[in-house]
Amino acid sequence: MHIDLSGKVAIITGAGQGIGEGLAYAFSAAGAAVVVATRTAANGQETVDNIIKAGGQAALIQCDVGSRIENESLVDKAIALYGRLDIVIHNAAVYPMQSIETLTDEQLDMTLSVNLKAAFWLTQAALPYLRQAPFGRIIFTSSVTGPKVVMPETAHYAASKSGLNGFIRSAAMEFARENITVNGVEPGYILTPAMGALVDETGLQEMASQIPAGYLGTPADIAHAMLFLASEQAAYITGQTITVDGGSTLPESPVLMEQFYRSKSS
Repeated sequence: MHIDLSGKVAIITGAGQGIGEGLAYAFSAAGAAVVVATRTAANGQETVDNIIKAGGQAALIQCDVGSRIENESLVDKAIALYGRLDIVIHNAAVYPMQSIETLTDEQLDMTLSVNLKAAFWLTQAALPYLRQAPFGRIIFTSSVTGPKVVMPETAHYAASKSGLNGFIRSAAMEFARENITVNGVEPGYILTPAMGALVDETGLQEMASQIPAGYLGTPADIAHAMLFLASEQAAYITGQTITVDGGSTLPESPVLMEQFYRSKSS
């Protein structure tokens, strides 16, 4: 399926690295003008420079999406640059690894602000312009962590992503008759710099062995799903999340899964 987003303008938060960077490249390749929104200017500028070198359109807006005012400013600046807004992707997230027992108010507030509250703030700011678009798309990077599985020391992150899925369904209901869809993608284990900082090479190999597909995903895997949700072809899909995890949430027992695959190869 060929997806053409020519003439469309997309805001992508957290687009300076990892999944967000992959989204920026994919949406630019599909013809969209991309607003690279990121807290770290150097990373965001590199993404923008790479898009422009490839012949695409992109602009950097440095912002902290954990602030209502900065979300509003982000949208205002995007409109000043391009005069329209068609697609909003909230991808930025934080996940300080911390146990429930030792989690501080500051860590909890930061996680909920960036991961969840920003969904409200960015949507509120973007709505007037999405209503003017031929079709509006709001897409979120959720996670399998929280909605489907959990890990130690991520209760705050899991809660934020579970809340995000609730927001997706509620917002989809509210905007369904305004030609605006609201959807999300739930990534599993995706090979990004953040993942590499958490787990060493041996750990990454062990993680891959527990995935039915046998390998870690890439930002491009998430981008393909989001491109579809952003397209005209996905007009009748709203309030949904697509799990992109290579089947990692399927096994009831990783041990039995490995026994099965070994018996198949012997």
